[in-house]
Amino acid sequence: MTNIAIIGCGFVADLYMRSFASFPNQRISGVFDTDPARLAQFCDYWKLDAAQSQHALLEHLPTGSIVLNLTNPRAHSAVNRAILNAGHHVYSEKPLALELSDAEELHDLARQSNLHLASAPCSVLGEAAQTLAKAARERTAGDIRLIYAELDDGFIPQAPYQDWKSESGAPWPYEDEFHVGCTLEHAGYYLSWLIAMFGPVVEVIAASAETIPDKPGANGTADFSVATLFFARGGPPVRLTCSITAPHDHRIRMIGDKGVLSVKKAWANSAPVRFNKRMVLRRRLLEHPIGKRIKLGKPSHPKVKRWGAAEMNFALGPMEMAEAIEAGRAPRLAGDFALHLNEVTLAIQHAGRTRGVQQMNTSCDVMEPMPWAR
Repeated sequence: MTNIAIIGCGFVADLYMRSFASFPNQRISGVFDTDPARLAQFCDYWKLDAAQSQHALLEHLPTGSIVLNLTNPRAHSAVNRAILNAGHHVYSEKPLALELSDAEELHDLARQSNLHLASAPCSVLGEAAQTLAKAARERTAGDIRLIYAELDDGFIPQAPYQDWKSESGAPWPYEDEFHVGCTLEHAGYYLSWLIAMFGPVVEVIAASAETIPDKPGANGTADFSVATLFFARGGPPVRLTCSITAPHDHRIRMIGDKGVLSVKKAWANSAPVRFNKRMVLRRRLLEHPIGKRIKLGKPSHPKVKRWGAAEMNFALGPMEMAEAIEAGRAPRLAGDFALHLNEVTLAIQHAGRTRGVQQMNTSCDVMEPMPWAR
């Protein structure tokens, strides 16, 4: 039985709780939130024990527990540091920190303390990502020459976002979302897939801009970014876009010598992976309109039903972390991987109009596939 504690009971915490229900071998040992009313509402709904303070929660946990940091992004750095200083492993919502220097300090603190510091998102551990990675390894589409990845969410400022509530009644934190920006919130969904497959990014050429300046809490934050990524180990160039302005598009397309591998839904663990073979028809070169679905052929992981925009099992990351700790190995989403993901995301977010080519200073290994995806 894995002991897990939660700090932060906002909108995303309900998605984690619904996902944890698919794993019987875990126990939520305690919960804390700085808002007493929200803490009581969350614990009453999920039948959990509320801590009186963050210090009390961390002090009474068994040493080496896993603590989920689901707080406001601006609090991530301080809360992650407090968890590590209390002697516990951290699974943090993205990003680890809003400043790279803070993320580097946290990375070093975890290593010096013999603890693990991991970062969401965990969709890279899901069936769609692992199936796509296996197809790339097995050269289903031949050599991959170019990748397009899109994380456009539609014109969100005109959506009824003030009416969005989580399962236990938490409002969608729109001011935080607009202030932090869609790149820091969402780029990691495909960045983690790409870094897991091709290793570290060595160069980022990006631009970002604020296209809708009158959003609540935005304060000049970019709501659009586009980046071209180059990998240290010779992977294909990637174009990655993020916005809350352009029409909804969550596709990733890997263009190879033989055709195109694609996934249409970044936020669905069970999204089909398809291969559209390239062919010549009446002197025209095109991809076959009906793609062949690529399947693993074996069971993968527990699935959860769609809730809101997501059909993801948010517990995959914490539970893989628990399994890794039990086995005496590093979690897939921890350490160098988490730090590198943070650096690349920040480089894209802060590119502006004039940053130009940015050299990455951190690195990581290619991620080991999940056992059921080898």
